[in-house]
Amino acid sequence: MLTVALAGKPNAGKSTFYTAATMADVDVANYPFTTIDANRGVTHVRTRCPCLDREERCGNENCRDGKRYVPIELLDVAGLVPGAHEGKGLGNQFLDELTNADVVVNVVDASGATNAEGEPVEVGSHDPLGDVDFIEEEMDLWLAGIVDRNWESVERKSRSPDFDLEAALSDMLTGFGATEYDVARVLRGLEYPDDPKAWTDDDREALARAVRRRTKPIVVVANKVDAAPDGAVDRIREGTDKPVIAATADGELALRRAAEAGVVDYDPGDESFEIVGDVSDDQRAGLDALRGSMAEYEGTGVQAALNAAVYDLLDRITAYPVQDAGKWTDGTGNVLPDAFLLPAGSTPPDLAYAVHSDIGEGYLHAVDARASRRIGEDRELSEGDVVKIVSTAGP
Repeated sequence: MLTVALAGKPNAGKSTFYTAATMADVDVANYPFTTIDANRGVTHVRTRCPCLDREERCGNENCRDGKRYVPIELLDVAGLVPGAHEGKGLGNQFLDELTNADVVVNVVDASGATNAEGEPVEVGSHDPLGDVDFIEEEMDLWLAGIVDRNWESVERKSRSPDFDLEAALSDMLTGFGATEYDVARVLRGLEYPDDPKAWTDDDREALARAVRRRTKPIVVVANKVDAAPDGAVDRIREGTDKPVIAATADGELALRRAAEAGVVDYDPGDESFEIVGDVSDDQRAGLDALRGSMAEYEGTGVQAALNAAVYDLLDRITAYPVQDAGKWTDGTGNVLPDAFLLPAGSTPPDLAYAVHSDIGEGYLHAVDARASRRIGEDRELSEGDVVKIVSTAGP
């Protein structure tokens, strides 16, 4: 399962975002380091379900009338403060938790109502653009510190006649989620001495920054847009080269709770909602204000941020393995039972291995269930493909 990590300074709204996305019970409060122990939960990305191409909806528990929700892991850890890479606040604990993340969602208080340390201040008095840069900087310097502390081992390995720099760096960085392929791609874009003993601090820091960019890409969430001054989101977008999603995590949480209570008709990721239950005048006024914000930003932004992280930054597609190519079912008759998030460019054997290593090892061929025809093992899968895998390990 892919892991999305929530980063940000205290009081930016990370825990509210996490609660809204997972509907799990966590502490949400207006003081620094509300989150101490990392919260791990399951949330979903949203895509178009292939059942929309059939006469009836699939009935899967993760499908809501053709809106397919594919599970991913969401990680919420302690907020970062300046100097976190040196251990300030709960920095080391946070950054260590990041090693298992595939992508980072940096939650920023777009209202400018919290200072650099996450303490409440007057709305608009803090520049949120600085929070975008400082999270990335803390992550980069933290990894640079890890590289520095472990560089001696690389130098020792370099004495061997069969020394391979890419392999040595891969061994050192594997705990951060970097593969040998990642390291090779990074080194291709850097200038560096052949001898590790000649590397400078700047060389190692350049390596760390490049590895972090490749293995932990960042989506920025401009949170609290319903309280942000005019132009705040545009300023953030103009000041960074990262994708920026305007969001109100408070609004998303309110809608999900209202939907559970039968007060509104709303699915995560919808651009609006309908009031279907009894509400007070104050509740209606609050919902109307939220509807206005959603109209401006095309939703609450929570689902959009998760989708941007997985489908855009990580470049994933959704593929659906089935056993019956005609009915699109598994062995017990469930229609479109599973959805897998695969890297773009994946092939039918890749899907087979994603289902189970035994299925992959016994792979024979695959069938495109939409076209009812066999496809080659080098065919690149597309978003929404429904595929029957034929394997010696199959039923």
